[in-house]
Amino acid sequence: MIAIIQRVATAKVTVNNQDIGKINTGIMALVAVEKKDTEKEAERLLERILNYRIFSDAAGKMNLSLRNINGGLLLVPQFTLAADTQSGNRPSFTPAASPEKGQQLFQYLQHIAQSNHPHVAFGQFGADMQVSLVNDGPVTFTLTV
Repeated sequence: MIAIIQRVATAKVTVNNQDIGKINTGIMALVAVEKKDTEKEAERLLERILNYRIFSDAAGKMNLSLRNINGGLLLVPQFTLAADTQSGNRPSFTPAASPEKGQQLFQYLQHIAQSNHPHVAFGQFGADMQVSLVNDGPVTFTLTV
């Protein structure tokens, strides 16, 4: 699995002019599922997201995690992150999981996120989403498992 995580002041996902997921201070994560992924990778990715120390402590150093600050987590499915971009001028989606597998693992990720963190919101798998955010920093990382 692949995630692009961004430290945000606010973030939201809109589908059909309706806000379906919104957080304040926290992490917005764009998440892709690859063919080889299982529930084990989803569990590991969530642990990394929740414990990745990207928030400033009292000394201004990135020493605090999302759990430490009790911030929001917005998980947004984005299969295009799994694209192979090594050659040519058009992405290949060969590494990406099938839509069925991608949806299954994203739903599993949603379930375990709700069980492990109090402030969680989601995008909608397969929907045409509008994502807006205020990137705090900016601070952006790529996590893979």
